[in-house]
Amino acid sequence: MSVSDYSLQEMQQLLKEQIVKKPVETMKLAVPAGIYTLQNNLLYVALSNLDAATYQVTYQLKILTTALFSVSMLGKRLSLFQWLSLLLLMAGVTLVQWPTDSEGHTEEQKVLTAGSQFVGVMAVLMACISSGFAGVYFEKILKETKQSVWVRNIQLGLFSFVFGFVGMLVYDRHSLRQAGMFQGYNSVTCAVVVLQAVGGLVVAVVIKYADNILKGFATSLSIIASTLISYFLLEDFHPTGVFFLGALLVIAATFLYGYERKPASIGAIKA
Repeated sequence: MSVSDYSLQEMQQLLKEQIVKKPVETMKLAVPAGIYTLQNNLLYVALSNLDAATYQVTYQLKILTTALFSVSMLGKRLSLFQWLSLLLLMAGVTLVQWPTDSEGHTEEQKVLTAGSQFVGVMAVLMACISSGFAGVYFEKILKETKQSVWVRNIQLGLFSFVFGFVGMLVYDRHSLRQAGMFQGYNSVTCAVVVLQAVGGLVVAVVIKYADNILKGFATSLSIIASTLISYFLLEDFHPTGVFFLGALLVIAATFLYGYERKPASIGAIKA
């Protein structure tokens, strides 16, 4: 028997013991899997109605929801600087969503744009709430059980696949009959799928060994990249001074959250 066959048998035995023989533990992942599936669909709605930069900044409100759920569900205690950073975050996102005059647009176009932006913002807000709850719930499961991150990810993936597949059959069954499940797939789509899969594994490791709020703040650094891509590559975003001020507040909140007051050294105390 080769090493690969032995490893495959070991993996099958592990999955059988950790998933099949422990149905209660496995079913715990149905809750975050269902919420993550809903969240992903909400994000598609948001991206269809907002430019990438505005979406990316607004979505950082998940840090606030994550912090609130962490305090209520995990009993975490936030420092003064962390609470201040959350206030800065809310102020920054509010400025990013501040309405601006659309020059050269008719009243009808302005109404349609405002309506589309409202739908996008509502979708992002709902996604932030679901992301905060699911993330903290997943963190609680990971830190209260001895099962590995990889097993938990497999359990999460199984339920997410089932929920997503059922949703696809319910809402897109007619187009599935006509063009199949992989209609519209191209190299960009495959690249996004791979990045999402790898990112999910990295996020799980971060949650396991750090905390969910820190993961959210690290993600906010992608605001700069999203803004540049949206402006130069997609050309669907025209930044204003108010937007830049809001984005700076969000980035400042990121660094403020990670700030730790160091105790004074012995030498400094003696001096």
